[in-house]
Amino acid sequence: MDFTECYEDTVSSVAAAARSGCRRQLRRLIHRGCSVDSRDNRGWNPLHEAAAEGHQSCVDLLLDHGADPNIACSKDWPQFPIHAAAEFGHISILQRLIEVTDRTCDRGERNVSPLYVAIHSDQTGSIQLLLKEGYSPDAQDHADILGFPSPLSLALHRTSTKPCSESVKLLLSAGATLNAEEWTYALGTDRTDLLELILDHRWIPRPELRELVCVALSQVDFASSWLSVLLNKGLEPSLLLHPHMLEKADNDVLNYLLEFVNWSTLSPSLKTILDQRQAEKTWEPHTYFDSVPCLFHLCRLKVREVLGPDQLMRTNVVQQLAIPSPLHDFLKFRDIQELSTLTSKTYLHRSVSWKRSELLHMLLLV
Repeated sequence: MDFTECYEDTVSSVAAAARSGCRRQLRRLIHRGCSVDSRDNRGWNPLHEAAAEGHQSCVDLLLDHGADPNIACSKDWPQFPIHAAAEFGHISILQRLIEVTDRTCDRGERNVSPLYVAIHSDQTGSIQLLLKEGYSPDAQDHADILGFPSPLSLALHRTSTKPCSESVKLLLSAGATLNAEEWTYALGTDRTDLLELILDHRWIPRPELRELVCVALSQVDFASSWLSVLLNKGLEPSLLLHPHMLEKADNDVLNYLLEFVNWSTLSPSLKTILDQRQAEKTWEPHTYFDSVPCLFHLCRLKVREVLGPDQLMRTNVVQQLAIPSPLHDFLKFRDIQELSTLTSKTYLHRSVSWKRSELLHMLLLV
């Protein structure tokens, strides 16, 4: 017997009435004493049928007469009526079932959150309602059953070759956790839309930050896409001063990263890597990397240290400082040419409209 297909001879008269939406017939059968929880070969009961077909009045009638919304269709695939409503986007029915369904299906072990089926079916309304009603955006890890450790992982997989779906946006807004797999979707590509979406919705808490840096270091081949996004969104640049990054990053990427730090204070081991790359002619540093950074650069590094890179780059805090407005962009490193505008042969360093001597003078007056 195929348990993914419904066999008509296993469907009770109550389930048939619920499926067809015939409320009068359903009421008549209930009053005759027919069971409201009888199950077919798939394990579905009348409440599953009514929820899947979108028959609100039948759902209400069954619940009012004691139908159990917490009967799973099977142990291997614990699908409740709430899953059927979420899968097919029947929002009013989903709202009713949320009120009566045991919340163990949200994050409980050996359960499957209805978020998974809503995402799989691209039911944005269902996703939005479930999250609004407090269902966890992280749900359970179902890599063993579904092949995905989280609802976000499933949503990213379904939109991996096209612009980010509304499902991804909703999950991120709800605070979905990003682990190594999710960061790989964001960093292991030359597209930046997903990464920008993530960082527009939130900043990265410390546990996730470690995952982010580890994945970034494993995806150096795509650093020309993600590096400027991360740094301009407030990632601490020193986190990327790692031997692997300095060994594998291409010329423009490496120069860009060093622009955000005090290149004269690198550790001896990192300087050795740079010397070797320069000797091998795999890296052509800016001429000023041979010298101690100018005081105006050291000043903005100190400002970043005091404020924190997140506050400096992501907020308008610099506008609250008692400094001339032309310095605002400078303090946020916006004088540095974006990686996306560089060629592999040249690095055009964009100067701000103020001369360096004037910038330095204003910084010293602050």
